[in-house]
Amino acid sequence: MSKEIERKFLIDAKNLPSLSDGHIIKQGYVPTQGVTVRVRVRDEEAFLTLKGKVTGISRSEFEYSIPVKDAKHMLDELCVHPIIEKTRYLISYKGHIWELDVFEGYNKGLIVAEIELESEDESFEKPKWATQEVSYDKKYRNSNLISNPYCMWSR
Repeated sequence: MSKEIERKFLIDAKNLPSLSDGHIIKQGYVPTQGVTVRVRVRDEEAFLTLKGKVTGISRSEFEYSIPVKDAKHMLDELCVHPIIEKTRYLISYKGHIWELDVFEGYNKGLIVAEIELESEDESFEKPKWATQEVSYDKKYRNSNLISNPYCMWSR
């Protein structure tokens, strides 16, 4: 069984390093109960991911490659709309890889970074561009950004 352990942070964009080689991601979620089913197209690859219930900052995760044509069909027909659109940048910092997501579409203006850990108590150094932790705030989960997109939040 695969386990996902991640922490998520808001970003201070003015302190970010220069970003390059981003991956264009479009992803959607198939309506289910008790498990999250995500369909993702990243550049010219596609994946079907099943995620279990979140406990703390951990959950079961199973990811499988699927044909891009099938994924696009699933995004159009099976997933709740609007789909998530973002560019993902990978930033290496102090022995960890940070995944920085710059959202577009209904979530334009939202920028978050995630760090995947080996254990919930693993220590890491936070870069100066990573600000407030939002790991426990459900509204920042991609699956929730569909029903409550960033453009609808009062700032």
